[in-house]
Amino acid sequence: MVTYDFCIAWNWEFDADFVAFLDLVCQSKGLSLFQIKPDSLANSLQSLSEQQVTFRTFFDRASDVDPQYLPLVQRVCEGGIYCINSYERASRSCDKALMHSLLVNAGLDVPQTIILPSYEEEPILSSVDLVALGDQFTLKPAHGGGGVGVMTNVTSWDQVLTVRQEHATDRYLLQAHVVPRELDFRPAWFRVIYCAGQVYPCWWNPQTHVYTPVTSDEMSRHGLVPLDDITVAIARLCGLDLFSTEIAFTCEGHFVAVDYVNDQIDLRLQSKTAEGVPDNIVRDIAERLISQVVIHL
Repeated sequence: MVTYDFCIAWNWEFDADFVAFLDLVCQSKGLSLFQIKPDSLANSLQSLSEQQVTFRTFFDRASDVDPQYLPLVQRVCEGGIYCINSYERASRSCDKALMHSLLVNAGLDVPQTIILPSYEEEPILSSVDLVALGDQFTLKPAHGGGGVGVMTNVTSWDQVLTVRQEHATDRYLLQAHVVPRELDFRPAWFRVIYCAGQVYPCWWNPQTHVYTPVTSDEMSRHGLVPLDDITVAIARLCGLDLFSTEIAFTCEGHFVAVDYVNDQIDLRLQSKTAEGVPDNIVRDIAERLISQVVIHL
């Protein structure tokens, strides 16, 4: 049997630069990297099943959008292989309703929210008082990412009743809009990346989606240290090695976790696309993930 130190399953062409960073780090540390892409998935699964190959650490960047990878993930889980962002923890973390409850119980600030049961579970709902959400609010299914199923600027209960049928098996969150203050002539809205104990706070305009790392001077001058504290607290709750979260700093002085846990974050390089993550952060993420491999050798 051939044993590789690290295996990454990936199927998105724009992950190529990130995987290249992982490969370089592995080479620098004398570690072996095994890649499972769509064209090698079937053979890799067979080799794993027949105990011709195994890995010490596994990172799944594919099964969330391609169910053909699920048998591979299941086989890895059954084999007791250490997984970065394990399937169990990732599945739990992608439930926005569950994470909302965990954050509230942990004392973190979150948007004013009403959670509705799924249409399948409770097709007929009594009218809910929406006053606390304001004149307009956001409606989103508990599962899914990339804005799928999310409706902003909802104004009526009738809209809620109609939209919740689109994802009939899922719970829905009704959330009040959060308005950030302005700092240095830009919205105090942040996307913070967490990786294996390291926090990378970035200014992130929700309109342009452009990352700008928060400097140490800005962190001190604007009192932004809670960005680190909140992100670490979320990391403890979700148990993931790598994720991002969105936090808004409001005029009232609250740091509000707006989008709790984003798994399978977009790691395109900023040098190649405006909405990408700064290259040095992606490079550091690769370093830190491989450090997890070393820990579990």
